[in-house]
Amino acid sequence: MQLFFQQGIIPPTINLEPEESKHLTRVLRKSEGDLVHITDGEGNLYECRLTDANPKKSVLQVISSERIPADDFHIHLAIAPTKSPDRMEWMIEKITEIGFHELTLLSTINSERSFLKTERLQKKMISACKQSLKFHTPKINQTIDFKELIDNPVFGDFQKYIAYVDENHDHHLIDLAKPKGNYLILIGPEGDFDPKEIELALSKGFKPVSLGKSRLRTETAGLAAVQMLQVLNR
Repeated sequence: MQLFFQQGIIPPTINLEPEESKHLTRVLRKSEGDLVHITDGEGNLYECRLTDANPKKSVLQVISSERIPADDFHIHLAIAPTKSPDRMEWMIEKITEIGFHELTLLSTINSERSFLKTERLQKKMISACKQSLKFHTPKINQTIDFKELIDNPVFGDFQKYIAYVDENHDHHLIDLAKPKGNYLILIGPEGDFDPKEIELALSKGFKPVSLGKSRLRTETAGLAAVQMLQVLNR
Protein backbone atom coordinates (compact mmCIF):
# COMPACT_ATOMS: atom_id res chain seq x y z
CA MET A 1 0.00 0.00 0.00
CA GLN A 2 1.21 3.49 -0.89
CA LEU A 3 -0.24 5.90 1.66
CA PHE A 4 -0.93 9.61 1.17
CA PHE A 5 -1.65 12.19 3.85
CA GLN A 6 -4.01 15.13 4.12
CA GLN A 7 -5.61 16.80 7.11
CA GLY A 8 -9.27 17.78 7.38
CA ILE A 9 -10.72 15.30 4.91
CA ILE A 10 -14.47 15.68 4.32
CA PRO A 11 -15.83 12.93 2.02
CA PRO A 12 -16.94 12.19 -0.61
CA THR A 13 -14.45 14.33 -2.57
CA ILE A 14 -10.83 15.11 -1.67
CA ASN A 15 -8.89 17.92 -3.32
CA LEU A 16 -5.33 16.78 -2.70
CA GLU A 17 -2.74 19.37 -1.68
CA PRO A 18 -0.06 20.34 -4.28
CA GLU A 19 2.87 18.49 -2.71
CA GLU A 20 0.97 15.20 -2.48
CA SER A 21 -0.63 15.76 -5.89
CA LYS A 22 2.79 16.19 -7.52
CA HIS A 23 4.09 13.03 -5.85
CA LEU A 24 0.98 11.12 -6.93
CA THR A 25 1.04 12.15 -10.58
CA ARG A 26 4.65 13.04 -11.43
CA VAL A 27 6.63 10.62 -9.25
CA LEU A 28 4.29 7.62 -9.06
CA ARG A 29 2.65 8.43 -12.41
CA LYS A 30 -0.85 7.62 -11.20
CA SER A 31 -3.59 8.29 -13.73
CA GLU A 32 -7.34 8.78 -13.65
CA GLY A 33 -9.17 5.67 -12.50
CA ASP A 34 -6.33 4.43 -10.27
CA LEU A 35 -7.02 3.56 -6.63
CA VAL A 36 -5.33 5.66 -3.93
CA HIS A 37 -5.16 5.23 -0.14
CA ILE A 38 -5.09 8.34 2.01
CA THR A 39 -5.22 9.09 5.75
CA ASP A 40 -6.01 12.23 7.73
CA GLY A 41 -3.66 11.27 10.57
CA GLU A 42 -6.61 10.93 12.93
CA GLY A 43 -7.14 7.21 12.47
CA ASN A 44 -9.20 7.35 9.27
CA LEU A 45 -8.12 5.43 6.18
CA TYR A 46 -9.83 6.22 2.88
CA GLU A 47 -9.78 4.19 -0.32
CA CYS A 48 -10.27 6.57 -3.22
CA ARG A 49 -10.40 6.67 -6.99
CA LEU A 50 -8.38 9.30 -8.79
CA THR A 51 -10.78 11.34 -10.96
CA ASP A 52 -8.51 14.25 -11.94
CA ALA A 53 -4.74 13.64 -12.15
CA ASN A 54 -3.77 17.28 -11.76
CA PRO A 55 -0.20 17.70 -10.39
CA LYS A 56 -1.25 20.91 -8.61
CA LYS A 57 -4.55 19.71 -7.15
CA SER A 58 -5.59 16.13 -7.85
CA VAL A 59 -9.18 15.17 -7.17
CA LEU A 60 -10.09 11.92 -5.44
CA GLN A 61 -13.49 10.29 -4.97
CA VAL A 62 -13.88 8.35 -1.70
CA ILE A 63 -15.00 4.76 -2.30
CA SER A 64 -14.79 3.44 1.26
CA SER A 65 -13.39 4.36 4.66
CA GLU A 66 -12.07 2.47 7.65
CA ARG A 67 -11.52 3.58 11.24
CA ILE A 68 -8.16 2.38 12.63
CA PRO A 69 -8.22 2.09 16.45
CA ALA A 70 -5.66 4.01 18.47
CA ASP A 71 -3.15 2.35 20.80
CA ASP A 72 -4.28 1.61 24.35
CA PHE A 73 -1.13 3.23 25.72
CA HIS A 74 0.57 6.61 25.26
CA ILE A 75 4.30 7.29 24.90
CA HIS A 76 5.28 10.91 25.57
CA LEU A 77 8.97 11.58 25.04
CA ALA A 78 10.36 14.83 26.49
CA ILE A 79 13.87 15.39 25.15
CA ALA A 80 16.47 18.15 24.98
CA PRO A 81 17.17 19.14 21.34
CA THR A 82 20.56 18.13 20.01
CA LYS A 83 23.04 20.70 18.71
CA SER A 84 22.65 19.26 15.22
CA PRO A 85 19.06 19.42 13.92
CA ASP A 86 19.85 16.49 11.59
CA ARG A 87 20.21 14.18 14.56
CA MET A 88 16.77 15.11 15.89
CA GLU A 89 15.28 14.63 12.44
CA TRP A 90 16.85 11.17 12.28
CA MET A 91 15.37 10.31 15.67
CA ILE A 92 11.90 11.58 14.72
CA GLU A 93 11.94 9.44 11.60
CA LYS A 94 12.92 6.31 13.51
CA ILE A 95 10.63 6.67 16.54
CA THR A 96 7.74 7.37 14.18
CA GLU A 97 8.43 4.11 12.37
CA ILE A 98 8.59 2.28 15.71
CA GLY A 99 5.59 4.13 17.12
CA PHE A 100 5.27 6.98 19.63
CA HIS A 101 2.44 9.40 20.43
CA GLU A 102 3.81 12.72 21.62
CA LEU A 103 7.11 14.58 21.81
CA THR A 104 8.05 17.70 23.75
CA LEU A 105 11.34 19.54 23.30
CA LEU A 106 13.00 20.37 26.62
CA SER A 107 15.03 23.42 27.58
CA THR A 108 17.46 22.33 30.31
CA ILE A 109 20.42 23.84 32.13
CA ASN A 110 22.93 21.96 29.96
CA SER A 111 20.98 22.17 26.69
CA GLU A 112 23.16 22.52 23.59
CA ARG A 113 20.31 24.17 21.72
CA SER A 114 17.58 26.21 23.41
CA PHE A 115 15.20 26.32 20.43
CA LEU A 116 14.41 24.14 17.46
CA LYS A 117 11.80 24.78 14.78
CA THR A 118 9.28 22.00 14.66
CA GLU A 119 8.05 22.49 11.06
CA ARG A 120 10.77 20.30 9.54
CA LEU A 121 10.32 17.71 12.29
CA GLN A 122 6.63 17.59 11.38
CA LYS A 123 7.47 16.96 7.72
CA LYS A 124 9.90 14.16 8.62
CA MET A 125 7.29 12.63 10.91
CA ILE A 126 4.52 12.69 8.29
CA SER A 127 6.84 11.15 5.71
CA ALA A 128 7.72 8.38 8.17
CA CYS A 129 4.03 7.84 8.98
CA LYS A 130 3.29 7.26 5.30
CA GLN A 131 6.26 4.96 4.85
CA SER A 132 5.45 2.84 7.92
CA LEU A 133 1.65 2.92 7.42
CA LYS A 134 0.76 4.87 10.55
CA PHE A 135 -2.78 6.29 10.57
CA HIS A 136 -2.50 8.33 13.78
CA THR A 137 -0.10 11.28 13.55
CA PRO A 138 1.97 11.88 16.71
CA LYS A 139 1.96 15.32 18.29
CA ILE A 140 5.11 17.46 18.42
CA ASN A 141 5.17 20.28 20.99
CA GLN A 142 7.32 23.40 21.01
CA THR A 143 10.26 23.80 23.38
CA ILE A 144 9.30 24.12 27.04
CA ASP A 145 11.33 24.80 30.19
CA PHE A 146 12.22 21.70 32.20
CA LYS A 147 10.59 22.93 35.41
CA GLU A 148 7.41 23.98 33.61
CA LEU A 149 7.02 20.51 32.13
CA ILE A 150 7.48 18.51 35.31
CA ASP A 151 5.10 20.83 37.19
CA ASN A 152 2.32 20.30 34.62
CA PRO A 153 -0.67 18.62 36.35
CA VAL A 154 -1.76 16.96 33.07
CA PHE A 155 0.78 14.22 33.79
CA GLY A 156 -0.85 13.26 37.08
CA ASP A 157 -1.83 9.75 35.96
CA PHE A 158 1.31 9.10 33.89
CA GLN A 159 4.11 6.71 34.70
CA LYS A 160 6.93 9.25 34.95
CA TYR A 161 10.59 8.43 34.37
CA ILE A 162 13.86 10.33 34.05
CA ALA A 163 16.80 8.67 32.28
CA TYR A 164 20.28 9.88 33.19
CA VAL A 165 23.82 8.60 33.55
CA ASP A 166 24.36 7.02 36.97
CA GLU A 167 26.57 3.97 37.36
CA ASN A 168 25.09 3.30 40.80
CA HIS A 169 21.48 2.66 39.77
CA ASP A 170 20.28 -0.31 37.78
CA HIS A 171 16.57 0.48 37.55
CA HIS A 172 16.00 -0.48 33.94
CA LEU A 173 13.04 1.11 32.16
CA ILE A 174 11.83 -2.19 30.73
CA ASP A 175 11.64 -3.63 34.27
CA LEU A 176 9.94 -0.68 35.98
CA ALA A 177 7.33 0.33 33.39
CA LYS A 178 3.94 -1.35 33.47
CA PRO A 179 2.11 -2.21 30.23
CA LYS A 180 -0.98 -0.44 28.88
CA GLY A 181 -0.26 2.88 30.55
CA ASN A 182 0.56 6.50 29.85
CA TYR A 183 4.30 7.17 29.93
CA LEU A 184 6.33 10.36 30.25
CA ILE A 185 10.08 9.84 29.95
CA LEU A 186 12.67 12.61 30.18
CA ILE A 187 15.86 12.47 28.12
CA GLY A 188 18.56 15.06 28.76
CA PRO A 189 21.17 16.77 26.54
CA GLU A 190 24.63 15.40 25.74
CA GLY A 191 25.93 16.88 29.00
CA ASP A 192 23.09 15.11 30.86
CA PHE A 193 20.66 16.70 33.27
CA ASP A 194 22.03 18.99 35.94
CA PRO A 195 21.95 17.36 39.42
CA LYS A 196 19.46 20.02 40.55
CA GLU A 197 17.10 19.02 37.74
CA ILE A 198 17.37 15.36 38.64
CA GLU A 199 16.68 16.12 42.29
CA LEU A 200 13.67 18.26 41.35
CA ALA A 201 12.24 15.59 39.04
CA LEU A 202 12.58 12.92 41.73
CA SER A 203 10.77 15.18 44.20
CA LYS A 204 7.91 15.44 41.67
CA GLY A 205 7.43 11.68 41.49
CA PHE A 206 9.69 10.81 38.55
CA LYS A 207 11.51 7.50 38.85
CA PRO A 208 15.18 7.20 37.81
CA VAL A 209 15.73 4.68 35.02
CA SER A 210 18.56 3.16 33.05
CA LEU A 211 18.38 2.47 29.31
CA GLY A 212 21.20 -0.08 29.40
CA LYS A 213 24.90 -0.42 30.16
CA SER A 214 26.11 1.81 27.32
CA ARG A 215 26.32 5.59 27.49
CA LEU A 216 23.97 6.76 24.75
CA ARG A 217 23.78 9.94 22.71
CA THR A 218 20.61 11.96 23.22
CA GLU A 219 18.85 10.86 20.03
CA THR A 220 19.85 7.21 20.59
CA ALA A 221 18.49 7.35 24.13
CA GLY A 222 15.17 8.68 22.82
CA LEU A 223 14.99 5.88 20.28
CA ALA A 224 15.89 3.25 22.87
CA ALA A 225 13.23 4.46 25.31
CA VAL A 226 10.47 4.36 22.69
CA GLN A 227 11.54 0.91 21.50
CA MET A 228 11.49 -0.49 25.05
CA LEU A 229 8.00 0.83 25.74
CA GLN A 230 6.75 -0.54 22.44
CA VAL A 231 8.19 -3.98 23.26
CA LEU A 232 6.53 -3.81 26.69
CA ASN A 233 3.15 -3.18 25.00
CA ARG A 234 3.54 -5.63 22.08
